[in-house]
Amino acid sequence: MKKKILALALVLSAAFAGSCASGPHQLARTVDDWDAKTYTNSPWMNAALHIIPVIPLAQFGAQIGDFFVTDAYYFWFKDAWDGKGTGFKHAEFLGEDGHLESLLLDGSKFLRISDGGK
Repeated sequence: MKKKILALALVLSAAFAGSCASGPHQLARTVDDWDAKTYTNSPWMNAALHIIPVIPLAQFGAQIGDFFVTDAYYFWFKDAWDGKGTGFKHAEFLGEDGHLESLLLDGSKFLRISDGGK
């Protein structure tokens, strides 16, 4: 009986932890957008915020918040039951020097700057 309870607790813990690691990661991706905006506006300020380390600590805190709140909520209450995940729309920051594209986009190339059709 004790082994069955332990096995059930282990399975439930793995299911909960796995679900919390999967999700739209809203907080972490918002920090990523802030990082991108800061870099676009001032590469030197962005470098300072990484060295101090403001942005890495914000990313760490956002990942913890996502794990315990955002991702768990969206996984269990929105996505797991219909089999369709909730997406995240990133803010768009196009620098004056152009921008890099996600390697998941068709036609994108590694280290190729796009001018966005200018």
